[in-house]
Amino acid sequence: MSVERFAKGAEEHMLDTVERGLLQALQIDGRVAFSLVGAVLGVSDQTVARRYARLRNEAGVRVIGAVWPEAVGGQLWLVRVRCVPEAVAGLARGLAKQAETSWVQIASGGAEILCMVHTVTDTSSVLSRLPRLPQVTEVTAHRVLHAFFGGSESTLTKNGPLTAEQCARLRPPAVEPVTEPVELSGQDEALLEALARDGRAGFRSLATATGWSQTTVRRRLAELRSGGVVYFDVDADPALLGSRTSAALWLRVAPGELAAAGETLAGHPQVNFAAATTGISNLYASVRCPTGTALYAYLTGPVAALPGLLSVETAPSTRVLKGAAAIVG
Repeated sequence: MSVERFAKGAEEHMLDTVERGLLQALQIDGRVAFSLVGAVLGVSDQTVARRYARLRNEAGVRVIGAVWPEAVGGQLWLVRVRCVPEAVAGLARGLAKQAETSWVQIASGGAEILCMVHTVTDTSSVLSRLPRLPQVTEVTAHRVLHAFFGGSESTLTKNGPLTAEQCARLRPPAVEPVTEPVELSGQDEALLEALARDGRAGFRSLATATGWSQTTVRRRLAELRSGGVVYFDVDADPALLGSRTSAALWLRVAPGELAAAGETLAGHPQVNFAAATTGISNLYASVRCPTGTALYAYLTGPVAALPGLLSVETAPSTRVLKGAAAIVG
């Protein structure tokens, strides 16, 4: 069954509390034991495993491991690309195939491409090549300076059925970010590549991928997680949870109010990612709403009330080519 058919079915038969709770639990801790999830939700671990298998096989839901670029000496960039209309789809597909991009979407009715680029060195092949392509008419790149919300957190974290007490039971140990960039070994890279394919891969599989023992894999993964090098995210079609309108917001905020505005955005249930960036627009947010009407209400209500807001530009998503590192279209 395709993701589209599953999503249509979800309209008639909405995800039940167990499935929604499971997705929220996985967003809190992508590698949480199904036995703990079952205990929190009041069902057996076999039920949790069956529901996850169904969501994975029928709706494309999966947990992925990702690396925070700054933890390994890299950078994170939000990139807007405008090109001749006939080249939009092809260029977006090409960007989706690049290892440096973690998500790619066509926005503004097909007028532009938005993507997130992770660089782990001082140079980026994507950022350097884009301006030289003949079909590209404009490129703007905004470096992420501070993330207010995102990474291991998403709208799932804020909008699921779990209580604060249930969330606390599922939450992994607190992260204490490394102060200096971590130098990854070849085996570290192999571990991270395996987790990018399947964030819930078992220790036996990870040991095979790295050549380490399961004990070493367990210890090294714990180190990378506690240092904020690797985090886990749930890749799922927002329509499964009733969010059928997605948009990028580029906001200009008075510098003295930037931190307050970013922290306020982070608490909005519509916000999936929020960060301070370089550029004319110094605050970015990725938002999800049920409908266009709901997006309008959000823009004219909570967004308009942000402290220090000077202007906001909205770019509705038209088509997602790559989400949470997975090519989906």
